[in-house]
Amino acid sequence: MHRFLLTPRWWGINVFVALAVPFCLFMGSWQLGRFEARVDSHREATAERPVDQVAAPLDSLLPVDTQTSGRLASASGEYGEQMLVPERRLDGRSGFYVLTLLKTDSGKAVPVVRGWLPGPADPARAPAAPTGRVEVTGALQASENAGTKGVHAQGGLPAGQLGVIAAATLVNLVPHDLYDAWLTVQTPADGMLPVPAQAPTNTGLDLKAFQNLGYTGEWFVFAAFVLFMWFRLYRREVEMLRDREAGLLDPSDPAAAAAPATAAEDQSSTGIAPVR
Repeated sequence: MHRFLLTPRWWGINVFVALAVPFCLFMGSWQLGRFEARVDSHREATAERPVDQVAAPLDSLLPVDTQTSGRLASASGEYGEQMLVPERRLDGRSGFYVLTLLKTDSGKAVPVVRGWLPGPADPARAPAAPTGRVEVTGALQASENAGTKGVHAQGGLPAGQLGVIAAATLVNLVPHDLYDAWLTVQTPADGMLPVPAQAPTNTGLDLKAFQNLGYTGEWFVFAAFVLFMWFRLYRREVEMLRDREAGLLDPSDPAAAAAPATAAEDQSSTGIAPVR
């Protein structure tokens, strides 16, 4: 009854199922792992920092990752070029960041957001940076990119304004080697408001994270569908064999002609009784 499973057509079906089911399970497990990794990174990024956290030297926290993003970092040196970062929102209001490059003792410069002011970017309203040697402490942030929320990536800004806070953007504007990070001062002066530290990119439970979860379900459904279709084809083949043995199939029916030969037909055509 089940010798049809050894026919070339069923060999192809069986091999396909044997390869498709493990592949679907592997892809589903991989997508589930990506979702779990996003959940873990989200927890790390949103974990509360200790109130009495001591600032660490800037170099010791680089490169910026989910564990060091938001940590207090300290650097010393002298302030240099100052720029404005327009179209940044804080507490539902539109304003701009006051960004000043800190030329550190290491020879590199790090962008420091000294605070936020409401309204359109206006150099006359931006307080001048302190002169002389300073010690700066701020929350460490990863460089922004064109996909970071709130950035102005279209260009066309006036001189002295910056759309994306990143070393790749500043490298052609200032004659300094740059850290691939920036600091946001949490206790600004001169009436400016502090810019809160942001969670690093790709760490939130956003649409992409739930897409991974959705893909997980899809791959597991595909695996179940492959097994269901194999069982359905198998059951159809068995039913056709039983109907043929019972003489219920019309010989002129193409389906009957395509049905595998029964054991009795094999014996009559070859003269050899099949092994049971």
